[in-house]
Amino acid sequence: MKQTRLLIMALGMLLFASCYERPTRTDTATSGITQVAVDESFAPVVEASINVFESLYPKAAIIPVYTTDLNSYQLLMDDSIRLIIGTRLLTENELAIIKERKQRIRSHKIAIDGIAVIIHKDNNDTLLTTQQLQKVLTGEIDSWKQLNPNSPLDEITVMFDTPNSSMVRYMQDSITLNRPFGTNVKALSADSALADITQLVSHDKVIEYVATHANAIGFVGLNWISSPTDSISHGFIEGINIVSMSSSLEATPLNSYKPYPYQLALEMAHREDPREFPARGYPLTRDIFMIITDSPGGLSSGFFNFVSGDRGQRIILKSGMLPSNRPVRLVQISEE
Repeated sequence: MKQTRLLIMALGMLLFASCYERPTRTDTATSGITQVAVDESFAPVVEASINVFESLYPKAAIIPVYTTDLNSYQLLMDDSIRLIIGTRLLTENELAIIKERKQRIRSHKIAIDGIAVIIHKDNNDTLLTTQQLQKVLTGEIDSWKQLNPNSPLDEITVMFDTPNSSMVRYMQDSITLNRPFGTNVKALSADSALADITQLVSHDKVIEYVATHANAIGFVGLNWISSPTDSISHGFIEGINIVSMSSSLEATPLNSYKPYPYQLALEMAHREDPREFPARGYPLTRDIFMIITDSPGGLSSGFFNFVSGDRGQRIILKSGMLPSNRPVRLVQISEE
């Protein structure tokens, strides 16, 4: 009788435990449905990556949530989404919170982006130093005539996408060094919780504004202006001018560069080893990271590995960015 009672109790405990067992996952690395939160400044390249991934794996559905960089990380911290694409690694505090949830964290730098400085197509002042850009952003320089006395333009209007975007944060952290923006700095739209790629989203609006306002200057990610029909020379879209940026005290055609992938690579090489690579490249660069807290084996992991792998890195290169996992050979040519 005792053995019978013990058996009944054991079966009861197993039944009780099974009622609270977490549901079995139905997704795999190449099938199912998952979401990815994306800084909207990377929408075109992410959309291209999703299209290729879903064409390779028809049973997979990647749902992008295009939002601000700030909100992407908040969604990850709230455990609402377990895969994000943004412009920074997690802080120590964020890592501690996720580890407290017993989640595994994986981070990978997938690309280096160039911040493109754009102006109206009829504006010929296409050379700027980073120091001049700083003064434009802080309002010390608020007229095109201060940059070029012969310019037919007067007041400079600086246009961003949204007030708390990653583009704004980059300029504050890397260019103005947290000095306040001038009164000439504007944002086209309020921060949005979500954005739909099928709609006219923020970076499109910045390009449209600059293309129709002769005195404007704007900032967009490379994947928004790279020409989709020019994958060989990595040309840019028409209708605007791309400013050549210089790290020197005075910008000249010889020391100012546009954000081509090889110029991003040259700048990265200079920062890592200035003796080996004394020449500078395009100075306005930022890293792009993919961060996942989902368990391995699911669709989130599958897409994470795809973007980090060879096929995904080719898509990134075609978008105009510098992929992190595809080596670029830089050759120093010395004059005889």
